Amino acid sequence: MSETTTPTAGPTGAIHDIGYRHYDGPRLGAAYIARSLYVDTLRGAFGLGRSAKSKIMPFVLLGVMVIPAVTIGIVTGYFGFAELPLGYTRYSFTMQVVITIFLGSQAPAAMSRDLRFRVAPLYFSRPLSRQQYVQAKFAGMSTALFILVGLPITLLFLSALLADLTLEDQLPDYLRAMGGAVVLALVLAGIGLVVAAMTPRRGLGVAAVVGVLLVLSGIQVTVRAMAEEFGSDTFAGYAGLLSPFTLIDGIQAGPLGADSVMGTPPEGAAMATVFCLVAVGLVAGAYAVLLVRYRKALS
Repeated sequence: MSETTTPTAGPTGAIHDIGYRHYDGPRLGAAYIARSLYVDTLRGAFGLGRSAKSKIMPFVLLGVMVIPAVTIGIVTGYFGFAELPLGYTRYSFTMQVVITIFLGSQAPAAMSRDLRFRVAPLYFSRPLSRQQYVQAKFAGMSTALFILVGLPITLLFLSALLADLTLEDQLPDYLRAMGGAVVLALVLAGIGLVVAAMTPRRGLGVAAVVGVLLVLSGIQVTVRAMAEEFGSDTFAGYAGLLSPFTLIDGIQAGPLGADSVMGTPPEGAAMATVFCLVAVGLVAGAYAVLLVRYRKALS
């Protein structure tokens, strides 16, 4: 007698309720993400939210920027000087090495990590455009540089007032210096971020950013010296376009009416206009290059 076989049933499954709930809260959107990225870039420039080791360099450099300003104020008040030994508009030019080191150490930290660990595409998987990403990084680094430059200038201004120097004499130069600090922060942030975005290696980015700024300063000094040697004051004035620091000095001395640190400052409305246009071009150009760079990073 043969055995009858019953067909086996197909694979069966069960649905389990594990308590998953859909998110019903507010969706903050791309603007919130961009704002958070801006705050993270600004905090990261000073090592906040990072390891204790990462805080050493930026805060040491900030201290190096601040201490001379406070010292100048104390000396001015103690000896009763009629004016500050170092003017507001000259301060950033005098401290350009410190500013260069700060930018060189922090711009790669803002850009290279996203490229090195390939997390940039994760930002754009959210409702965040490439333009908003670049804008947040640019604004964060610019703000950090403005704090680095503007804080000692402000302390110098307050120290001058405490030393009984008149507000009417100090305020115009202070405002000129703060205007120059805004432009300097934008120009340096653009240059630093572009150079840092070219490599995912932070150490190479640090050397590249510092090297580019030092080379530009050296070329500017050489060209200006050669122009002055041949008696071409106009060409010597235009040589200030070759370095970000002399570029800002030319803007302060031209449209803003401050005293220049250059022996042959830009003269006339035409030259002042050129200095302003070059600054605008550098910022806009750096922004455009960063957009192209992150288009390639996603390809």
